[in-house]
Amino acid sequence: MLPNLKIDPENLPKRAIVCGDPKRAARIAALLDESKAIGENREYHSYAGTWNGTAVAVVSHGVGSPGAAVCFEELAKGGVKTIIRVGTAGSYQKTIEPGSLVISTAAVRRDGLTSQLVPPGFPAVADRRVVDALAAAAAKRDTGLHVAEGVTLTMDMFYSGVVEFPHKLYQQAGVLAVEMENAALFVIAALRGMRAGSILAIDGYADADLLETYNPHTETTAKAIEAEARIALDAIVAVEN
Repeated sequence: MLPNLKIDPENLPKRAIVCGDPKRAARIAALLDESKAIGENREYHSYAGTWNGTAVAVVSHGVGSPGAAVCFEELAKGGVKTIIRVGTAGSYQKTIEPGSLVISTAAVRRDGLTSQLVPPGFPAVADRRVVDALAAAAAKRDTGLHVAEGVTLTMDMFYSGVVEFPHKLYQQAGVLAVEMENAALFVIAALRGMRAGSILAIDGYADADLLETYNPHTETTAKAIEAEARIALDAIVAVEN
């Protein structure tokens, strides 16, 4: 039994879609054929079913790298070989508006978790086969949404404090979006021999005053989340395990 996920590894498929919100995990799981709950503990709600005849798990990981890392580590221990994160993010680029999708090729490690796993220069990189599968699935579905591909940034802070964060430097460097778990996913996947990727629905701008402006509960964001979930499912069954 995986101690935090509370999943029997015998019930765990080798491919997993992960997301932060347990309610979103339930909605994604409802898209599967033969969907059933296989574990529930804290923020970790887990399901298994099939997509186009291939077994897939859907697991929620909560908010932030430390808790998400527990999920990723136990999925690896349970035998998962391919993992795709379906998340949300704030845009760093004005051309990537809310409702857009971003496929992450790598993550800037501005979180605290990964510095305790690997040395400072170790890169957090998505698996190229997963990135290509996500891009191909997005093109095939032709959702009409803007889809970008590139580097994202992982940080622990959501609402700003008194320490100034160098948003403009990362914008100028071409970082596309900011979220809270990709670096952990990519580093743990590298350490544990998993293939990992991430697709993100843009729900606002990362350098805005989120206490004043943040509202992810819009029809535009909901449409993007629905699209990215189906794209991720198409992609994960296309990658050879």
